[in-house]
Amino acid sequence: MAQKLILASASPRRLSLLASAGVNPDKVEPADIDESIARNETGSHLVKRLALSKAKYVYERNPNNFIIGADTIVSAGRRLMGKPSDSDNARAYLKQLSGRRHRVYGGICVISPEGNSSLKSISTFVRFKRLTPAEIDAFILTGQWKDKAGGYAIQGLAGSFVLSINGSYTNIVGLDIASAIAMLTGLGFKRS
Repeated sequence: MAQKLILASASPRRLSLLASAGVNPDKVEPADIDESIARNETGSHLVKRLALSKAKYVYERNPNNFIIGADTIVSAGRRLMGKPSDSDNARAYLKQLSGRRHRVYGGICVISPEGNSSLKSISTFVRFKRLTPAEIDAFILTGQWKDKAGGYAIQGLAGSFVLSINGSYTNIVGLDIASAIAMLTGLGFKRS
């Protein structure tokens, strides 16, 4: 029986990262789960909980397949930043990230056809230059903040805001590809 891989995410970035490593999911099925942040939840715990919830949700509907679920959140100090709700929220995020170091947490969960699972949290530090109000306004107008944790995508115009990175670049994009491939392989997935 041929093994099938389902990506439990609507993110085109995650799909592209997997494809760049020679892994092409047979199906993309976003999980319909509550992604609310629990009170006093840490970034690492949140991304692992959501990645696991997404993978389990899709596995229950597609048993006997490999499932990969993922989640990303940005943390500035103790404040967790998900996807901005609107341009004002995105502007507030960028003002908070300006001139500071922040952390991008990525959670990955892989479930095997037999129901075994692997769960991991990855952390990458990113330092932004000090942003002028004009730079923030111009960036907001591009719309590149939409649907992005912390209100930015490092592979877009916001890449020019980054002074340094310590950790996985692909984690910032949306999926630490080295960890994802290792987890899939560890559970018996074979690239075709």
